[in-house]
Amino acid sequence: MFGKKKNAAVAVEAAIEGRDVAALVLRATLGPMLFAHGYNKVAGPGGLAGTTGWFESLGLKPAEVHARLAAGTEMAAGVGIALGLANPLPAAATVGLMSVAAQTDHKGKGFFVFKGGWEYTAIVGGAAVALAALGNGKYSVDGLIGRKKSGLRPALFAAGVGVANAALLMKLCYKPEPKPDETVEA
Repeated sequence: MFGKKKNAAVAVEAAIEGRDVAALVLRATLGPMLFAHGYNKVAGPGGLAGTTGWFESLGLKPAEVHARLAAGTEMAAGVGIALGLANPLPAAATVGLMSVAAQTDHKGKGFFVFKGGWEYTAIVGGAAVALAALGNGKYSVDGLIGRKKSGLRPALFAAGVGVANAALLMKLCYKPEPKPDETVEA
């Protein structure tokens, strides 16, 4: 009987180690990518002025505030995710960012990102929710300080708060220019 209990304990320990490694790999890919996207909004070829112009064309008002907010949020969420800090808050920020991007820049362009579609935003948002559910693991700041949030509640928090904040932002600040009527009456 002792051998079965020992084997079960080893299996549980291996599963936990696998979750910790999976969380580390997910954080190490998602976090730096988000940070790079935010940094590019500030220091990329067009700089903050280019990002502001882009946001203006998308209909986000005031565009300069949203350019700074998006860049800062992406960088902060990227750092939080990479370090494994304060789960599920960086995941919620990521879901919010991706929800706004899907409704502005990617809307009406189909699924595939190479055609401007929403594929990328869905994958990044889904990965953030998955990370919130998985938790940051022991190889993280949260792990070092003994903060272990994982499961359904953090995932629902990330998804719910992210989508709710995006909906509020869109309601208050999304004011695209009306498109000219393309129908021609004869």
